[in-house]
Amino acid sequence: MPIRILVVDDHSVVRQGIISLLEDEEDIFIAGEASDGDEVEAAIEKVNPDVILLDLTMPRMSGLDVIRQIVPAYPKVYILVFSMHHNPDYILASVKHGAAGYLLKDTSRDEILLAVRSVAKGELYYPPTASSIIIKNLLKQVFRSTEPQIEIEAEQEASVWKIITPREQQILKCLTEGMSSKEIADHLSISSNTVANQRASIMKKASVKNTAELIALALK
Repeated sequence: MPIRILVVDDHSVVRQGIISLLEDEEDIFIAGEASDGDEVEAAIEKVNPDVILLDLTMPRMSGLDVIRQIVPAYPKVYILVFSMHHNPDYILASVKHGAAGYLLKDTSRDEILLAVRSVAKGELYYPPTASSIIIKNLLKQVFRSTEPQIEIEAEQEASVWKIITPREQQILKCLTEGMSSKEIADHLSISSNTVANQRASIMKKASVKNTAELIALALK
């Protein structure tokens, strides 16, 4: 079975360039494309990709928000970031939220193919420049953990509103106002299935067992 690819980038020229690079490979099939992050979930439901080739900077929903949303909801779909940004913050955030790989847009065709085939097998693919940034960050964490420090349970103290995506914030606000899943779906012009997936993602991030606990935490 060929690897099914979903290409996500807000520039049509870039999307077509990626497609032209990959479409002649016998083991790769371009299943679909999207021009913004807020189109990704619907595209996944429609074309069932194995790998998403994802840009990070898009006008409505960023690539990082896509990673936060899609990784927990679709664990069998692997995200390969394809970005112009060599900024360590972007690379580390992508790793933190579960991207399977990170490529720069000036990467060679051979390396793109290698990365796509690697992540499709469930492997991670980070080229030397990205790997160096990741390793340096891990070493800093190791050294920092050996130093005396005040124990602060930051994750538990942080507001649930600060650890969820903008779309999840919209859904959580509707939940606190007593709206049902169907009412939320109608209000935000999305499917009830999407509401259910988003609510499950919020509950997982907030470490609560049910919607009642989630609403109580959100109101607190």
